[in-house]
Amino acid sequence: MLKLYNTLTRKIEEFKPLNPPVVTMYTCGPTVYRHIHIGNFRTYLMADFLRRTLEYNAYKVTHIKNVTDVGHMRTSELHQGKNIDPVLEEALKEGKTPKEITSYYTKLFLEDEEKLNIKKANKYPKATEHIKEMIEIIKILLDKGLAYRTGGTVYFDVSKFKDYGQLSGNTLDKMDMLLKAVRISVETDKKDSPDFALWKEAEEDRMMKWESPWGEGFPGWHIECSAMSIKYLGDTFDIHTGGEDLIFPHHEDEIAQSEGASGKKFVNYWLHGGYLLIDGKKMSRSKGNVYTISDLQKKGFDPLAFRYLTMLTHYKQEMNFTWDALEAAQIAYKRLVEEVAEFKNPKIGCAEYEEKFLEAVNDNLNMPKALAVMWDLVKSDYPDSAKAESIFKMDQVLGLDLEKAREKKKNIKVVVSDAIKKLIGERERLRKMGSFTKADHLRNKIKKLGYRLKDTKEGVEIEKI
Repeated sequence: MLKLYNTLTRKIEEFKPLNPPVVTMYTCGPTVYRHIHIGNFRTYLMADFLRRTLEYNAYKVTHIKNVTDVGHMRTSELHQGKNIDPVLEEALKEGKTPKEITSYYTKLFLEDEEKLNIKKANKYPKATEHIKEMIEIIKILLDKGLAYRTGGTVYFDVSKFKDYGQLSGNTLDKMDMLLKAVRISVETDKKDSPDFALWKEAEEDRMMKWESPWGEGFPGWHIECSAMSIKYLGDTFDIHTGGEDLIFPHHEDEIAQSEGASGKKFVNYWLHGGYLLIDGKKMSRSKGNVYTISDLQKKGFDPLAFRYLTMLTHYKQEMNFTWDALEAAQIAYKRLVEEVAEFKNPKIGCAEYEEKFLEAVNDNLNMPKALAVMWDLVKSDYPDSAKAESIFKMDQVLGLDLEKAREKKKNIKVVVSDAIKKLIGERERLRKMGSFTKADHLRNKIKKLGYRLKDTKEGVEIEKI
């Protein structure tokens, strides 16, 4: 029985999908104007562990992950005109069009997901390709009196939605808290500070803008996720995931506008991953501690070592990233691959450990415990063939590509010098003569020279250390 912590109810609940065995799931994807950092990828890995766990439980997952390829800021909203929308700013800086920028960073994002062995979503809808759907929702909200126009801009009237704050706790009767939590805004054309933009009037020279019933403009931040999730998953769907920084205002506002438009419950289960710190501090480009998957690779780390590292901390908890921790994770991951490479072909598995593993992942994605169960199995006295069967099954959730790593390692041909070949030949001669002490002496000498020997029925296997 799968149990998940639901941010909406603030408790761990038994997971019951709307239409089993199908599960509908939406993940807030990246804004693609620069490299996606490892903090974001920790959140996407959490969603991947969830999806894999659902599939491990025989559910069929329809997974949508949006790509935000449009900015949501006017010049006046960012430092009083000193900066501009980040997507547009990057385009101007590189002398490219916004589409060229977003296409380039979308490509890099998908490549990084592949490096981390994150399963591809069923669809990656782009915000710019769903402007029509956003406009339709805004029209409904205006017709229902839940939104209002100020010139070419349309705002959601938070006071008209009685359930506002159900996800974050920033309810209307806690207005002081709400105002402190709302992003600082210099907009003066709203009725009330908590109201948020559904559609914004475009500046005259803005590159990314669209025609609408309210004039040329562009969408607010929150409306895109409502439009795309509802289009592909329906008015009500099972699971919505994201980082805890998105609970307010993004996800709170998604609920308000979606339920306001449809009159139905938007999402049944909300899952949010904890922050990732760097050496105990928040990531900040000014501090120079924002790292990407490419940065990890440049330092000689396998991206799957980062995947392994994220499993050592429960997804709800704050995670502290250090280079030493990543190095330890890489050593553990490589050791695991070494162990698995020695296994014989998989046969009947270890039901005892498989049951413990399932209990761990079904306990609100307890990946640290699941990883510990897997290591207990590695160290157990079960036959290698049984270990292989169960561990490759567990890896359907862990996603460490162990079976592929095993095959790759087995197929590597070790090239040795004539001098090493001569020592191996001499050792074989001594073994046949029964001079095992001298043969062992040569084995140790060969090991010091960087090669490990393994005697099998088919002959001697040579491995580079």
